[in-house]
Amino acid sequence: MPQLVESLLRQVTPTMLLDIAITALFIYWLFSLIRGTRAVTLVLGVSILLGIYALAQYLGLRLFTQLLQAGAFVGAFAIVVVFQPELRRALERIGRVGTFSWLFAPAAQRRIDHVAATVAAAAGALSREGHGALIVLERETGLEEIAESGVMLHADLTPELLTTIFMPRSALHDGAVIIRGDGILAAGALLPLTEMHLSERFGTRHRAALGITEDTDAVAVVVSEENGQMSVVERARIVRVPTEVQLERALSAMLESTSVSAELGRARLAGARRAGRRFRFASRAQPPDRPAEAPAATSDDDPSAATASTP
Repeated sequence: MPQLVESLLRQVTPTMLLDIAITALFIYWLFSLIRGTRAVTLVLGVSILLGIYALAQYLGLRLFTQLLQAGAFVGAFAIVVVFQPELRRALERIGRVGTFSWLFAPAAQRRIDHVAATVAAAAGALSREGHGALIVLERETGLEEIAESGVMLHADLTPELLTTIFMPRSALHDGAVIIRGDGILAAGALLPLTEMHLSERFGTRHRAALGITEDTDAVAVVVSEENGQMSVVERARIVRVPTEVQLERALSAMLESTSVSAELGRARLAGARRAGRRFRFASRAQPPDRPAEAPAATSDDDPSAATASTP
């Protein structure tokens, strides 16, 4: 046994260790690239197919093996199409590393601040006017398919344009606005509705916001047409935000990939100290056997954000 260990250690060279380390970092980078996206399920599907192919070769299933090999040629092109957003994002990250993008970090921060301030200002104006709105901010997961269901704009992001889109007589006010980077990608987009059981006071816009945040890592801002309340939705969690300042702060934190719950907690405490006001969180949606008209949780109750429950 010691001789076996000694022979194995003799085969280990610095080049081999460097090779293993680089390979491990590359695999970790690939998984971090697709984490939180729909590509994760596709990777699992491809892994299952590879396992089936290996099993078919082991059992000598020649016909089935040839069928899988023929499908692999078509699948190679399909993977390029399906993973197009992830491949583009990977190339962008490589390009940022190669061009020392850390030198431009202040510019990226200014862009985030501009988007957060613009969306908060537009949501505040729409809230005061009593107009409903649904604004979706794209993050890592691409929303190209969702945007194509509406009208592609590729316009500059301004509060005036956002408020104009959601005017009651506007042709695009019923759909959602998709924001990519610091521009408006599309308006009037149709979002998938959640299948969760919600209180009756949550309307279609809230259901659509929950639906898009269930499937992607996007952030949605909802302005209620009934009462003018502003809400931010992320990972199927609805949190009511009473002021533009708190909404801007929360959006900035989310776009910077900061902990959402921690940032909302800090915003709540800061708002209570400065203005003497309390956050009022959306109530936890009740299951079918409980009354839906239960009162919303206030700061005296559990201060966690509301998470809708599955029926």
